[in-house]
Amino acid sequence: MELKKKLPIGIEFFKDFKREGFYYVDKTGFIRDLINSRGSVNLITRPRRFGKSLNMDMLKSFFEFGADISLFEGLEIFQEKAICERYMGKYPVISVSLKDVAGMDFQTACDMLGAAVSEETRRIGQFLETDRLTQFEEKRLHALMDGDFEKPAYLYNSLRFLTELLYRYYGVPAIVLIDEYDVPLDKACQFGYYPEMVYLLRSLFSQVFKTNQNLYFAVITGCLRIARESIFTGLNNFKVRTISDIDFAEYFGFTDSEVKDMLRYYGLESFYVQIREWYDGYRFGNTNVYCPWDVINQCDKLRVCADAPMEAHWENSSSNAIVQDILETATETTKSEVEALISGESVEKILVPELTYTDLDSEDQEIRQTYLWSVLFATGYLTDAAAPENGVHKLVIPNREVMGIYEKRIRSWFKVKIMRDTDRWKDFCDAVKTGAYEEVQKLFNEFMADSISIRDTYVKKEMKENFYHGMLLGLLRAEGSWNVRSNAESGTGYTDIRLEIPASGVGCVIEVKYAENGKFDQACARAMEQIEKGAYVDVLKRDGMQTIHKYGIACYKKTCQIAYCLETG
Repeated sequence: MELKKKLPIGIEFFKDFKREGFYYVDKTGFIRDLINSRGSVNLITRPRRFGKSLNMDMLKSFFEFGADISLFEGLEIFQEKAICERYMGKYPVISVSLKDVAGMDFQTACDMLGAAVSEETRRIGQFLETDRLTQFEEKRLHALMDGDFEKPAYLYNSLRFLTELLYRYYGVPAIVLIDEYDVPLDKACQFGYYPEMVYLLRSLFSQVFKTNQNLYFAVITGCLRIARESIFTGLNNFKVRTISDIDFAEYFGFTDSEVKDMLRYYGLESFYVQIREWYDGYRFGNTNVYCPWDVINQCDKLRVCADAPMEAHWENSSSNAIVQDILETATETTKSEVEALISGESVEKILVPELTYTDLDSEDQEIRQTYLWSVLFATGYLTDAAAPENGVHKLVIPNREVMGIYEKRIRSWFKVKIMRDTDRWKDFCDAVKTGAYEEVQKLFNEFMADSISIRDTYVKKEMKENFYHGMLLGLLRAEGSWNVRSNAESGTGYTDIRLEIPASGVGCVIEVKYAENGKFDQACARAMEQIEKGAYVDVLKRDGMQTIHKYGIACYKKTCQIAYCLETG
């Protein structure tokens, strides 16, 4: 039996793929396209977990003096003989990641930036023969290696000094790679030192990137395109490639053919449709791509267990707070637009190409909403349904996983909002407990009137039902003394919600159906029939519940209808 390559979960160093036997999706064509179309400073923005850090390490591995040629044998770039001969292993490279530059105060963040620069200086310094440096250069080099930034100017000038040092040493201008450049700004905005961090990064970048004859070119990556006047002031040959641009589109994320090849290699072809539904749907330029983090992690799950459920891997790697922000500040218009999105429709927006984090806190509601939509797009929570026309983007939710993020955030927002109305929520719980189904119906309709609904569009019926199921579940689980189970095995099947109140000997079986085109009676009948055929009450009886309420709930847009039956033990 052939021993398959390991799946590269969390692998960010290019050398490990060949040396440690990891599966690699060949993105080395990026090197050729970058060389052929680069500017002096190149900013590439992509959502998190789309391979930015790995591609940056690939660039370092290719260009840096002492490059291991064997790492690229058999890959696409190796066929470009002239490029390999001209560029491979021919340049000094400075590579700094700012992903860990954070802190609850500016000084801590500043220290973390200094630590990142110091670490890279030590990596570079070990290859330099100090007897070829001047006494001043050697002293400054060791200060940087030790993290000695006695004055702010030493940190501001650190990367430029390194380019000067490398140029003097090798006689070749340096390549500078800055990964996750916007992370420090995000953290600074959260903790209240944004102006100080903007000034620090502006000073650092201005010195190394502006009018620097020791620089060959630079590549910068991040999630957002921060306004040029904010930190990239005065850069002339500055090229930006966002997710709307055609250039480099296929090099961040997996294409459909690459996913099919991976599934075929691991014998997982039968899961293609599910993988596509959950993790595909992003549009970069004219290219449709999958989230690579999701595909790799799910393939790993399926290799171990063919019955492994589809999981939200990308969702669990971040807080997703931006979705909560747009809901908390939602106007009626915005709520209607979110309803359209979760129903599988599109919304049309003119987006802001350049952002500053302070714009997200604007007191002007219209400006704030515009920037929030722009950030949702830039960070992967929305994508283009087609190429923008006259600057107008037709935005959609890309896939099943991201749809789930919206649904969870909406339910969380809904729960917080309705829980503020303590009396009405208690009345609802009392009605569920006593079987007062008409009151349950009335109150649930009132709750839904204040929330966001799913429209009757082409989203699968199961997803519509799951949405209302989740809202109902949130209401019931807020009653902490009740035993509430979701999709629990009961009798010969699985009921949507099974509820037990042991102190009162009361149990409930709840089946939720989506009433397509408002056909409530038929949907209620299907729900009640499923409860009976599945013998869902059997578990409640075995658990000693004496009074059992059976609810068939049909939902459509912001309205529900309830069928009810009482059974006693």
